[in-house]
Amino acid sequence: MKKAVITGATSMIGVALIQECIKNQIEVLAIIRRQSPHRDRLPKSPYLKIKECNLDELSQYENAEEDTYDVFYHLAWDYTSKAYRDNAFLQEKNIKSTLEAVELAKRLGCHKFIGAGSQAEYGSVQGIISPETPVFPQIAYGMAKYAAGRLSEKLCSEYGIAHIWGRVFSVYGKYDNGGTMLSYALERFLKGEAAEFSSATQMWDYLYEEDAGKIFYLLGRKVERNGVYCIASGTSRPLKEFILELKKLTAAKSDCNFASETEADSAISLQADISKLVKDTGYVPETVFKKGIEKMLV
Repeated sequence: MKKAVITGATSMIGVALIQECIKNQIEVLAIIRRQSPHRDRLPKSPYLKIKECNLDELSQYENAEEDTYDVFYHLAWDYTSKAYRDNAFLQEKNIKSTLEAVELAKRLGCHKFIGAGSQAEYGSVQGIISPETPVFPQIAYGMAKYAAGRLSEKLCSEYGIAHIWGRVFSVYGKYDNGGTMLSYALERFLKGEAAEFSSATQMWDYLYEEDAGKIFYLLGRKVERNGVYCIASGTSRPLKEFILELKKLTAAKSDCNFASETEADSAISLQADISKLVKDTGYVPETVFKKGIEKMLV
């Protein structure tokens, strides 16, 4: 891999992936939304070229310079906030844009397409989740991710492009979007305000953004065949332990209250088997939760 295209370049994983590519002297074409408020997240580098193009405009993207690339990373996804995640009509638009991303990958000469799927494709699973775990998505977001993955794989096959689908679990970092449990807890603790949680007894897996970026980079560099991968740290523990550790790291004096456990709490679990990922990339995530939070607090 010498040249890569990245949509969703200003996202948490996108920025980390760009930084990893630049570190390895990979030329990057970053496709970002028009007038993106997060453009300043992108590093200044002679290896980075930035083009503005909304997600629903990928089919109209013109390669004026007639550049060719090796790998296409499709990380962009619209309507990710909680208010829209179960809206079937809105999520369906992401399926179309994913297929248009494959078409663009073909026009740019890419031989590999890497998409960002989601653990939501699995639905509620108790126990270890592997790439082979049967999928049963329960919200429109997960359904659309699964459909986008399967249909983009079919289209890539028609074009002779290798297709890799990374199902992302819980990634955290300084560019985390608001609305996550972790961002809520961090905001409350830093303000010294009381925080309310569910029982938080379910098992959880947190992966730091820099590790996620390196994983996607290595998928582009080392994996040549079609495949599905779990993008996670591979280390799980009860969610409550993460919350209490976060409270300690922020030195918060505010109350931290947990509700009684319900049947619904125990039905949700994120425990990822990353053995296939480690085998094919040779990489084991390096940043423990404590260290990742300390980097966010600097």
